[in-house]
Amino acid sequence: MAYTQGLVYDRGTVYEGTGLYGKSSLRRIDLGTGRVTRRFNHKREIFGEGITVFHNRIYQLTWQNNLIFEFSRDDFSLKRTWPFDKEGWGVTHDGEHLIVSDGSSSLYFLDPSTMRTHRVIEVYDHVGPLSKLNELEYVNGRIYANVYQQDRIAIINPENGAVNGYLDLSGLVSQVRSNRRTGVLNGIMYDSVNDRLWVTGKLWPSIFEIRLNEN
Repeated sequence: MAYTQGLVYDRGTVYEGTGLYGKSSLRRIDLGTGRVTRRFNHKREIFGEGITVFHNRIYQLTWQNNLIFEFSRDDFSLKRTWPFDKEGWGVTHDGEHLIVSDGSSSLYFLDPSTMRTHRVIEVYDHVGPLSKLNELEYVNGRIYANVYQQDRIAIINPENGAVNGYLDLSGLVSQVRSNRRTGVLNGIMYDSVNDRLWVTGKLWPSIFEIRLNEN
């Protein structure tokens, strides 16, 4: 089990970013067996956060180190370390920009070649601003976001920040938490070719494929 911070499915391969000081890593995982087939271990002072795969690169955020790491997808060699003046929580991309969360209600659209902010959206639902946006995944033109310490995933319109709905995963979370070692829901990955969606959490023993109820 790992302290999952980021989860990505890319061309048949699973990539995971893990957190905690002294335990943060980037990993390639066999989906069928859970076996780690490649690993990059960070220095003890690094607290790893979310990851995304974009143009043969893996981008990994850090929590309070103010850094974004850029790795080669194929061999995990570190290609560049970018400064980032915010906390890093979750990251995904829309095919053009990296989309980053920092624990607030803001999502930042960054140019991956410069890390300059292209635009910012404020996320809100019927109650008001929605903060603690954590791990992110871009799914069919929408941003799926774990809400930290909640058992639901927000579905966000990337144009205006409006929450179009929530995935209620409280039933799954209650089953997994029968083991007290498990942590909060955190980890979303999507297979766009076969339209498959998986979720997991911090220190969860498994990754779960889920199907959405369209009713």
